[in-house]
Amino acid sequence: MARSSVVGTEPIGPYTLLRLERAGLDPGVPGQFFMLEAPGRLLPRALSLCLAPPGELGFLIEPVGPGTEALCAVEPGDRIRVLGPLGRGFRLDVSRPLLVGGGIGIAPLPYLAAALGGVPAVLGFRDATCAEAASLLPRAEVCVEPTFVTELIPQGFDVLACGPEPMLHAVAALCPEAQLAWEAPMACGFGACYGCAVEIDGELKRLCIEGPVLDAARVGSAVKAAA
Repeated sequence: MARSSVVGTEPIGPYTLLRLERAGLDPGVPGQFFMLEAPGRLLPRALSLCLAPPGELGFLIEPVGPGTEALCAVEPGDRIRVLGPLGRGFRLDVSRPLLVGGGIGIAPLPYLAAALGGVPAVLGFRDATCAEAASLLPRAEVCVEPTFVTELIPQGFDVLACGPEPMLHAVAALCPEAQLAWEAPMACGFGACYGCAVEIDGELKRLCIEGPVLDAARVGSAVKAAA
């Protein structure tokens, strides 16, 4: 656990990019997550790392409740507790990577793209305002509803995806070898509370330990991840 100072926040469409001093924290593997203290709230929020410039950690946040709203409202110089990196991230030993993201699920992809040396990506959003976040992946092909991002996935690629649950199920059906980053409510982030238990390999397991990145073959239609 470290205390990190807020470097700044900036709006990107409906989202907020929160930049923190690294404070000695290792950025970890793309797809891992950090638990960030939400000022004034009892429980922290689990967020994947979006950017890792020198000396900083960047998190893309959608303000959808009191905790994420509190994080979006912090100001430069504020200090918050940060724990991480946690969980299992993406495997990077793929020959033809293609990044696939939907909505706020694009959050871990810029860091992943940097780790892979700049790779193709396809991104889907519900509207043009949300699609402004595609600026974080300037090489990406972008669509908005009613076109779905799965319509942009070509054959022959090693897919690494993050997005809402219906999108991930659709990706898994198209690309059984894909790596999928799932989301679930997490209260602790290291397996103590069982708040993120989901069905994996036919059994209830803690997503914060087994995931959040899982092989598509491990998650059938019974997965109850909360995107």
